[in-house]
Amino acid sequence: MARPSIAPVALAGLALAAPASAFAPPSSLIVGGRASTFAQRGVSTHMIAELVADAPSTLATASATGWPAAADALSSSTHLLSFSDQGQNLAGIFFQASLLPYLAFLYFLSFRGNRTPNLGNFGWQYLLLFVLGTIPSGIVTKSVYGESLANVDWLHGGAEALLTITNVLIVLGFREAMTNPNYATSGSKYGSAPKIVAGTGAALFAVACAFGTKLGFEAHSPFLFGAGNLPEETVLSLPFVMHPEPVNALSIPTWAIHFSSVFEFLFAMDIIWKFAETTDNPKWKGLTWGVLPLHASGICACTYHFFYNPSSLQFLVELQAFFTLLGNTTVALAAYRIATSNGWTLRELNPFPKSEASPEGLAIDEAAAMPYNVVAAKESDLVLAAKLTTLTIASSYILKYGELAFDLPLTENGIAAAAIVFGIPAITGFLYYNRGKEEGGEGFSLPSFGGEDGEGLSMADVKKFGVSGTVAYVITELAFWAVAFPVASTALYQTTGHWPDVINDNSDRAAVLAFIFGAANVARLLVPLRLGAALALAPWVDENIISRGATDEQ
Repeated sequence: MARPSIAPVALAGLALAAPASAFAPPSSLIVGGRASTFAQRGVSTHMIAELVADAPSTLATASATGWPAAADALSSSTHLLSFSDQGQNLAGIFFQASLLPYLAFLYFLSFRGNRTPNLGNFGWQYLLLFVLGTIPSGIVTKSVYGESLANVDWLHGGAEALLTITNVLIVLGFREAMTNPNYATSGSKYGSAPKIVAGTGAALFAVACAFGTKLGFEAHSPFLFGAGNLPEETVLSLPFVMHPEPVNALSIPTWAIHFSSVFEFLFAMDIIWKFAETTDNPKWKGLTWGVLPLHASGICACTYHFFYNPSSLQFLVELQAFFTLLGNTTVALAAYRIATSNGWTLRELNPFPKSEASPEGLAIDEAAAMPYNVVAAKESDLVLAAKLTTLTIASSYILKYGELAFDLPLTENGIAAAAIVFGIPAITGFLYYNRGKEEGGEGFSLPSFGGEDGEGLSMADVKKFGVSGTVAYVITELAFWAVAFPVASTALYQTTGHWPDVINDNSDRAAVLAFIFGAANVARLLVPLRLGAALALAPWVDENIISRGATDEQ
């Protein structure tokens, strides 16, 4: 009998975003002699992509059995197809669409009137290298090992290290601007060292992708040679261990990279919240709220690792992709609000040189020259680094070996996974909402579901908020449909044994839509809850969407 696990508690800090390529269904191609057959479940675009997972063995078989032309053809197309398993499904569409809003975020964040710290701004831009780095690493894992990136530890850890560097740059940049009194006059005390280190890290990862397989690294070779990993016999001798680790379990260095990024990211959220006081602009707090969906996206990825990357929890991929798209959109909106509060207008899009004496330009330059409200740091960089290191190492060991004491990680429990994915970001949001209340905001409260007349909620209650109420209701309905798609896809997988191809397969599309339609009718029973959610959201919509810019006061 499975015992309840406390290991998910250790995931409370996990906010790491992982690439779509890290999740791929297992190959169903069977090659033997001159024959190769697909499992009897239909062939779709992503099924063709699964062939690439077995490309090395397929090439060997084709060459050995007298099919050199087939071997050459497959070899030439291997790299082109290695990512197509995510290119035409819902997750792939979400991930691809998330790039444009992130570029908009970078544009608005870099507006000179915002006084964004140079190093922190560079950190947000460096994230693009992390995204770019997952492409060659994903190609290597697919074409050479026939595995997903999440299962190839030495490349997985290397790719995630770029995200760690991103978060370090953001934290260092914003923290120094808040605490260094000489920052405005003398610039950063770190000089160009952080950027050099970041560039070196990207270069080393590129070298690893290019030559790692030639140096003898295998599919499950641990990142950094598994420094800190306990010997297998030692692990099995521990009194609380109930099962051995799967071969694709993350190594201590890879878990450490994850946890360090997690803690740095949460620390960055806190610093950005405080940066509102540093700049006397409360709009910066909106950026902390904007990254909350990215927090949820990271939880999806790390929950996948917690359960040892099972293909049966593929719905986490679609949720991660959706939260990434939503998060990139919300941070773009937050950066837009910051920029407009500091004087950005559509005139900034004019590509022709602007008059240096224009009133608008002078006002923006004056705002950009305003000094920061510097406060003394409560602890030195060295002490902070020591705390982060200790917390990272301890968390890595607790999660990696502590989860061996429970059955949950091996159960592939979708309900538990969903609880982790939605529960942890909800707790984070609750804490920040109450923090806003303590600082003068409205805080966190749920409306009564009885209505003003005690006869229950209706659309009339929502309409009392005018346009804000209507927009809030639309947002809650969109959230329902966003969750419905991954749930419907999972239901189809559990029923038919394959993930739906809603782009190319009409029957899969019809099955998913039918499931959602049925769920929508069942959800009618929850109308009071959905109306209540809309009412709770309406004041925020009114202040931050409908009436944004009218006042900077909470």
